[in-house]
Amino acid sequence: MNKRIIELSGHIIDSMTLTRTMAIIMNEGGEFDILEIDVGRKKSDESYAKIEVQADSPQLLNSILDELSVLGAAIDEIKEVNLVAAEKDKVAPEGFYSSSNHLTHIFYGGDWIQVEDIEMDCLVVVDEKEKRAFVKPIANIKAGDKIVVGLDGVRVTPPHRSRDKQQVFEFMNSEVSSEKPLMNLINGIAEEMNEIKAKGGKIGIVGGPAIVHTGSGKYLASLIKEGYIDVIMAGNALATHDIESNLFGTSLGIEVETGKIVAHGHTHHMRAINRINNSGSIKAAVEDGTLTGGIMYECVKNDVPFVLAGSIRDDGPLPDVITDVIDAQKLMRKYAQEVDMVLMISTMLHSIAMGNLLPSRVKSICVDINPSTVTKLSDRGSAQVLGIVTDIGTFLPLLYNALHGE
Repeated sequence: MNKRIIELSGHIIDSMTLTRTMAIIMNEGGEFDILEIDVGRKKSDESYAKIEVQADSPQLLNSILDELSVLGAAIDEIKEVNLVAAEKDKVAPEGFYSSSNHLTHIFYGGDWIQVEDIEMDCLVVVDEKEKRAFVKPIANIKAGDKIVVGLDGVRVTPPHRSRDKQQVFEFMNSEVSSEKPLMNLINGIAEEMNEIKAKGGKIGIVGGPAIVHTGSGKYLASLIKEGYIDVIMAGNALATHDIESNLFGTSLGIEVETGKIVAHGHTHHMRAINRINNSGSIKAAVEDGTLTGGIMYECVKNDVPFVLAGSIRDDGPLPDVITDVIDAQKLMRKYAQEVDMVLMISTMLHSIAMGNLLPSRVKSICVDINPSTVTKLSDRGSAQVLGIVTDIGTFLPLLYNALHGE
């Protein structure tokens, strides 16, 4: 029988970390013995457990330990990380450590070093000269990069829930459902947003075109103008329909204010793209007076950066759309490390993409009328993303009012 001893520490009882650890071991076909456990008696006390994990083969044991590392399990015997140089660009050594999105340290040169720019599903690369560790996507690996292999010398620290009060993010962290008190959740989000901005933090929006279709674009535009939003990440559609709404009063050819179908309105989004092309860019269209309001207008006027990531289905697209998705991903990855909160609104693909890029420390909320959007984020590993199942046309006006104490 192959064995390794792991340690768990923190609020491992009320966060269900201990229970989930035992479930993973059994579900994967392993066994365990609890060698030591110390349960905290007060709210401020942390708990500790030492567990021997057993498996029939080294491969099964390593597989179990790999899953447990995401929960924050640390191997009891402290060894230095094993570094192996990549032999080719974009090719990692076999057995490489695949990162989680949680705070991670490696034991190297006799010290615990924090891994910079943490992100899930990446490799940990060590700069031996500067004694720094950081993550790299596999596509960015260069021959000669020193890459962490295995789990020895790796320590992961998931965010722990507060035991002092039940914050909105803890309350929301349950089964995805539309049957939750919407106003309580929105008021909690507004409180968190105001606290973040008061501390000089940053908030990002990942948005889909439904923001405009539902008539909520004006609320997002106001939030940008008032300094609540620090970056927008979206696709061609959000920007195109926002500009269409400003130029023609329609979105997908439907009058935003009245819901009436407009004759030949289905051509408006192409006419909107054409006018921006004529100006040369969204910023140029604002400067020459073509674009006079809306989400993209407020981004330009208030120096709020935006990333418009293209796709195969785009009309046009607008000149500002980044058609190389890897280039768009690099920009999204940059902003993912800078924000303190992200609101993902009515866009499944962009929400899942952003969820994969975010460190788990970032407070993240996904709002969608479709419960599967929220569920897929969690299934793909973005467990810190908390969901509200509701119509965005209801959510954004209520959030705007809550931010203003109404």
